[in-house]
Amino acid sequence: MTRLTTALAAFALAAAIGPVHAQEAQMNLPRVKLAAGMHQIDAQVALSPDQRMIGLMFRKDMPQHEGMLFVFEQASVQCFWMKNTLLPLTAAFVADDGTIVNLADMKPLVTDSHCSTKPVRYVLEMNQGWFAKKGIKPGAKLAGQPFKN
Repeated sequence: MTRLTTALAAFALAAAIGPVHAQEAQMNLPRVKLAAGMHQIDAQVALSPDQRMIGLMFRKDMPQHEGMLFVFEQASVQCFWMKNTLLPLTAAFVADDGTIVNLADMKPLVTDSHCSTKPVRYVLEMNQGWFAKKGIKPGAKLAGQPFKN
């Protein structure tokens, strides 16, 4: 094979299998301070459909006091999965007033759906076990700018 045919074959293979670059975690989203009782949370805010779709995918670690708040335009039953998500997480499905409707523990890299039990506009993802360790259960209220009327 000549260099040109080798290069063309490599190009054709790359085109067939798609881009080879690694996906990157979202690290520079806006942040908001939230509180769960006396516990402070530094949450990245995923507002746009693209930001929400990527979420915490590809993150290799996350400090215990950090999380991600997903904000939707209107309340509906929200369902999450863990495709390309490396960290075990707990999702808190949150009503407009900050009340946690339900919690769902989610395993890394699994595509099972975890859904809110009623329509919500907010979902807060934290490291798995964070809510349990703090004694925060459904019915507890989160405080912060997004939940102020």
